[in-house]
Amino acid sequence: MKYFSSFLFSVSAVAVAVSAYNCSGSDEVKITGELKTWHTLTLTFDGPYANEYDTINPFTDYRLDVRFTNGIDTFIVPGFFAADGNSAETSAKEGNKWRCHFCPPAEGIWNYEVTFLRGRNIAINNYTDNGEKCYFNGTKGSFEVGKSDKQAPDFRAKGRLVYDGIHYLRYAGTGEPFLKGGADSPENFLGYKEFDGTYYGGNNKSRSGEASPNNGLHLYEPHIKDWKEGDPVWKKDKGKGIIGALNYLASKGMNSFYFLTLNILGDGEDVWPYTDRNERYRFDCSKLDQWDIVFSHADKLGIMKHFVLQETENECLLDCGYLDVQRKLYLRELVARFAHHPGITWNLGEEHHATEWSPYGQTYADTKKMADYLREIDPYDNFISIHTHAAKYQREKDMSEYLGFRNVEGPSIQYGNIDETHSDVLQWLRRSEEAGHPWVVCADEIGPANKGALPDSFDPGHDTIRHKVLWGNLMAGGAGVEWYFGYQYPHNDLNCEDWRSREILWDQTRHALEFFHKNLPFTEMINSDDLTTAKNDFCLAKEGEVYAIYLPEGGSTGIKLAPGRYSVKWFNPSTGGELADGTVGFLSGGSVVSTGFPPADKGKDWVCLIKRE
Repeated sequence: MKYFSSFLFSVSAVAVAVSAYNCSGSDEVKITGELKTWHTLTLTFDGPYANEYDTINPFTDYRLDVRFTNGIDTFIVPGFFAADGNSAETSAKEGNKWRCHFCPPAEGIWNYEVTFLRGRNIAINNYTDNGEKCYFNGTKGSFEVGKSDKQAPDFRAKGRLVYDGIHYLRYAGTGEPFLKGGADSPENFLGYKEFDGTYYGGNNKSRSGEASPNNGLHLYEPHIKDWKEGDPVWKKDKGKGIIGALNYLASKGMNSFYFLTLNILGDGEDVWPYTDRNERYRFDCSKLDQWDIVFSHADKLGIMKHFVLQETENECLLDCGYLDVQRKLYLRELVARFAHHPGITWNLGEEHHATEWSPYGQTYADTKKMADYLREIDPYDNFISIHTHAAKYQREKDMSEYLGFRNVEGPSIQYGNIDETHSDVLQWLRRSEEAGHPWVVCADEIGPANKGALPDSFDPGHDTIRHKVLWGNLMAGGAGVEWYFGYQYPHNDLNCEDWRSREILWDQTRHALEFFHKNLPFTEMINSDDLTTAKNDFCLAKEGEVYAIYLPEGGSTGIKLAPGRYSVKWFNPSTGGELADGTVGFLSGGSVVSTGFPPADKGKDWVCLIKRE
């Protein structure tokens, strides 16, 4: 089926042709998509006929930028070579279509003006005056954008996820805070059999401490049944497994998934955006169009796309770790093709482990330059994070280097020891505030590496990780979790085919997110563990108004309440459901008082919710 909306029109009537250049072309612009806020509009131009393998490289030696403005906001959006304009269906490697995606954040009239240049490495050259203006350069036009008609959880109903200086991302359209719950595995999610140009390129050898390589590629066959009539496919029937997998994740209330876009020399050896595993300057147009179909479907489902841009094993694959032609080109292509999606995290790299100087990996300066460049070219200022080392001493050393650095907005934390989760989140929230740049802190991988989050068949209760990781993160003021699957168990970090293997865990994660959204003004609350008398509980509070106490073994605790009268309710983190009454219905503040006991399940975790009447 076609990826773009059937809504199509020509704006040549309002396009302004400029005088002829050395390489003249048509000034006609075709716009596809719905003219509504937070919907993707795609401008397609007829330009130079090119091939992915041409001597004049269409990815380096041409540069398309479109300036969009409504008189208040201005976006300079990079474009890309799109082969025949339908390569997801045709697998075309050549054509004369050049394209730019734009996601308007506001209603009203938007004007645009096109720059199209030709020159050696002009795509990543900061000195664009050296480029030759040609073809449709200078084309101008306008269009009017209306209000979106979509419904939540679709991102087009809520708006783009943005960082605005607090410890949670927000939806730009509604202002609602975002809490993350989702899948960290399989990290090679895009190593999918039905994408063009996708194959296993490694040596089929396992490395110590890693899952066995998935040389058969993913098919996600158990999720084909989750594909629904009307959902996207390409080439008549391809893509049902990967689209169905996202449908399943959304059906469980999850809103994020983690994936690598480049794992050459890494663990999976089956994901790259290039025309070949050994290529660094030319991109596979049809593969990337097919990726975009999947990402667009995730937008509709309200699922954030967590782009992990490299691994610790390949952080020096491009330009020996420096910011030069290969790395700039890689980042620019990803931004041009995918930054328009309204729910994005750019993760600078998995298991980041830098030094002040290193012959083996990126330095802190290298990584900061990468972040700076990404911020420079991404017109939407999507959230930027970085994945940490598992060891606490190394994590603290690495992340300390980024405190106060404006273009890293939070850590994507890996824990070798999950006992550290709660205290670690508290530390980075405090230290980032002290540095003047508050971080959004997520728990995105848990150890030990051979276990992670076990399948339901091995750990049907998930009691330990629910307590220490999920609630440990959220009750510290963290922004959520993604679950990693250990390499010694079925459906692991490289070969997971069925997300139903952790169905109970998705349910428990959803219960936590729903509790926070329904019952707590959590953006106004702070961790207040010192208010309670229990030793191993977690307390989040807006003192004098609302208190949430997580008790990992149930029971009772004392809490110091501000003066006033408060109601007491209980929530079961294992099963979810409605709030329940315990042994005490009301409390009078002004001193340390007992919460009373939960309604049942002695020895199991409960959350006590105390609200001022």
